[in-house]
Amino acid sequence: MNPSQVQRVHLYPLAIPLRQTFSHAAAERRTADPVVVAVELRTGHVGYGETLPREYVTGETVSSVIEDIARRLLPGVERWHPSSFAEALELTDALPYRRDDGRLMLAARAGLELALLDAYSRHFRRPVSEAAGWLGLPGFGPPGSIRTVRYSGVLSAGDPAKLRGLVRKMRWFGLRDFKLKVGFEDDDRRVRTVVDALGPSLGRKTTLRLDANGGWSVETAVRRLTAWSSLPIACIEQPLPRGQERHVRDLCVAAPFPIMQDESLLTYEDAEAMILQGAMDILNIRISKNGGLLPAMRLAGLARQKKLRFQLGCLVGETSILSAAGRRFLECVPGAMFAEGSYGRFLLRGDIAARPLCFGYGGRVKALAGFGWGVQVNPSALTSYCADDAVELTL
Repeated sequence: MNPSQVQRVHLYPLAIPLRQTFSHAAAERRTADPVVVAVELRTGHVGYGETLPREYVTGETVSSVIEDIARRLLPGVERWHPSSFAEALELTDALPYRRDDGRLMLAARAGLELALLDAYSRHFRRPVSEAAGWLGLPGFGPPGSIRTVRYSGVLSAGDPAKLRGLVRKMRWFGLRDFKLKVGFEDDDRRVRTVVDALGPSLGRKTTLRLDANGGWSVETAVRRLTAWSSLPIACIEQPLPRGQERHVRDLCVAAPFPIMQDESLLTYEDAEAMILQGAMDILNIRISKNGGLLPAMRLAGLARQKKLRFQLGCLVGETSILSAAGRRFLECVPGAMFAEGSYGRFLLRGDIAARPLCFGYGGRVKALAGFGWGVQVNPSALTSYCADDAVELTL
């Protein structure tokens, strides 16, 4: 038996309470519901991955992720016996994105991919950053964006009167980049409240971007953007639902705001199509949404090739595993415009890492040490936060 073979996989559907309700135009959450994937090699090395399925984004659910990993992604992995980290990258990169019926399984793929990368990085004692060289992306590799980008403060839906206080607290903590969730009846009041709270710093020392999560119609978007055309807004994220990208040019006429695509940007093919249509100025790359670290890096490579901007996004409720994978992305990828995630104790009431990750003052973070994701997962925490029985798969 080859020591690099996968011998066992555990799937943990978790439920971790949030410190506050987080709302946007597409959903409201009080609990984080990640699926953690643990891959054990015959050497005893264990790698961890994490994913957060969102039915309104990729069409996936917690149950579909577990089924797709068990029935569609794992078969054949038991025959892997890589002799180097480069070979492990090649095998992992070949994991499929779609089922035979064409349905996407990006979240499922991301969870398994991250676990395999973590396990093989630790087994071969090679840093995850070597993936940048293996992918052949020009200019990629440490230090990437880790020294220059800062993590953003995200303001969810809620009473406009509370927004001013939240902005003040975030500014006291040194945050300079902000995102406000829009797509509600009181959008105008809420946007102007945040603009007023940021004051003269906005557009100079601070930035504000708006995220509609696809909650506007074309008519509503044109009306809103026309009303805000004089405001120093950095960009508008996902103004229209997926499938309405052809109308983005109408929005650009209404107001000269750059358009960031998120829910419309799932695959590399999506990115190519929107670039061709002129429907996207900025890419919101999210590791779980886009199928894993390797496809996320490829999307960043495409953005740089086409001279477009991009950000590292996140999904509400990520634990330290996805936060660490996001840090590795930033360590490898130059030119990130904004970063989201690593909220740690600011958002979650608990975590599964022995030392949970969280950004520091000003949204700054440092490169992580060690192989894999550089975090130590606490197995007892995995068990305690399980929303249902863990699934054990022996290969």
